[in-house]
Amino acid sequence: MNKRTYAASAVALSAALALTGCATKKDGASPAGGSGGGSDKVTIMVGGASKIIYLPAMLTQQLGYFKDQGLDVQLVDTPAGVTAETALIANQAQGVVGFYDHTIDMQSKGKCLESVVQFANVPGEVEMVSKKQAGTITSPVSFKGAKLGVTSQGSSTDFLTQYLAGKAGVTTAQYTTVKAGADATFIAAMQSNGIDAGMTTDPTVTRLLKSGEGKVLLDMRTEEGTKAALGGLYPASSLYMSCDYVAAHKETVQKLANAFVKTLTYIKANDAQTISAKMPNDYKGSDPTLYVAALDNSKAMFTATGVMDADGAKNALEVLGSFSPTVKPKKDSIDLSKTYTTQFAEAAK
Repeated sequence: MNKRTYAASAVALSAALALTGCATKKDGASPAGGSGGGSDKVTIMVGGASKIIYLPAMLTQQLGYFKDQGLDVQLVDTPAGVTAETALIANQAQGVVGFYDHTIDMQSKGKCLESVVQFANVPGEVEMVSKKQAGTITSPVSFKGAKLGVTSQGSSTDFLTQYLAGKAGVTTAQYTTVKAGADATFIAAMQSNGIDAGMTTDPTVTRLLKSGEGKVLLDMRTEEGTKAALGGLYPASSLYMSCDYVAAHKETVQKLANAFVKTLTYIKANDAQTISAKMPNDYKGSDPTLYVAALDNSKAMFTATGVMDADGAKNALEVLGSFSPTVKPKKDSIDLSKTYTTQFAEAAK
């Protein structure tokens, strides 16, 4: 029997949404919509705001690029991408900063979401193994019988873990999936033997390496590492929105794309120390120097243009289509052209 442990996210979602401070219409548009006077109001859910893979969200806010575009953007932090996706589908937000693969997963369930700015064409994820299990878990083949940490059920870390295990011949019934979250909760789970290995991002990766509590098993922060693990590129962090919202609010979406692409250009043009100085202090934790190191290790993952890599999108479908109970039977009917658009990022260039 599959041993999977998860915590309910409804309370966390309700609390997160309460922080937005702005009402939404039934169609998902904020009171200002995308065409009224004054600033366009947009609520964007972020599936783990302090994760460096989602750096462009807060960095754009800090640089003032949303305001420059006449946008009033509310960023709402949520525990995981799947929680953010739930809010978007419920019309409680207009956008999500999360992984592109959710758009493919949701199309298989009859929902249309599309990436409008692609931040990275690699996951930025790392499979870490605890120092106590480093001699035992040496590849995904060793996942059998292990406790594997993911952000939450249905998250992209869950998707990728299932793929890596399946590719190695290990079924989901042969390992225990543990909701480990990120940052402090992930580290605590590894220290307490709650997980033997798990998938996480920077700055958590760099913290575990510095303390010696964890070791890198698979590194998907680079194109080389991603291709080795997943057989090709895997477009990941992005701004995705409902297809209906994009069609009805093209001017607002273009403003968002302008702001985010300008941020991506900024990331490419500046070093980690300069970028870190723009971020809120609470993102850096108790060790700002470590945050700079983590950012330096990961910032190369970001694209300069925000444009989707078409072959990467095809590979994301290949990965999901190899194991997902919803995507696999519908793989041949998935229309990738409806899961992303390049028109707004290209116009921003």
